[in-house]
Amino acid sequence: MPSYNYTDFQAGLYDLDRFRGPLPGEKAPDGTVTTVNGDPRQLLSFDAPFMVLEMGSITCPLFQDRRKRMGHIKDRFPDVQFAVLYVREAHPGALTPGHKDVAEKQACASKLTSDGEGREVLVDGIDGALHLAFGGYPNAVFILNQAGCVLWQSAWNDPKAVALALADLTQGRAPKVRGIFKPARPWIVKKTMKGAGPGAFADFLRDFPGLIWKNLIKFNLQQRFGKGAPVGPDTRC
Repeated sequence: MPSYNYTDFQAGLYDLDRFRGPLPGEKAPDGTVTTVNGDPRQLLSFDAPFMVLEMGSITCPLFQDRRKRMGHIKDRFPDVQFAVLYVREAHPGALTPGHKDVAEKQACASKLTSDGEGREVLVDGIDGALHLAFGGYPNAVFILNQAGCVLWQSAWNDPKAVALALADLTQGRAPKVRGIFKPARPWIVKKTMKGAGPGAFADFLRDFPGLIWKNLIKFNLQQRFGKGAPVGPDTRC
């Protein structure tokens, strides 16, 4: 069985039929993470009323595609904490392979900061314990409150929905908006895969039809017709 830090992307390594991370109203996982400078801290230790936490890596086209828009949302909500949990490489290649140790993972996270990422970048452990506890998806996003409760989440980051959810929460309302899956723009896919190196794009193309079916079609239909009670900003869990 492939390890958490796989060397070749395979869609079957992800349970794309069922998201297993925490849902609104449930307690968010907590644990020790490190900053890009190597300083340890607790993930859920933040002073702002809310934290927007996004899973990401430099080889994830979806994450790279959302970065600029997430930066705009951060500017729009200055009283909200925004953070990236750096996880395993979504599409490893010859230039950016799967992490073999903490130092390699830390180096990749530092590249993200050097590339202009304005949010706090927090690095998960080499075994991905926190990432897996949050569902293990490469680009999930969560909005948490001071009590460590999940107020809103999407298995795939949808910046437009994040902004609408934050607008509701900061006004004391329970957000009803649902995130949907949107493919990364082709030029960003190309740039990201080039940075990952040989092997990454071939692995991606091999599973591309299945990814379209499970994410763009099946997931979005579930979001459109699924049920789930929204929770307010003062939720306790």
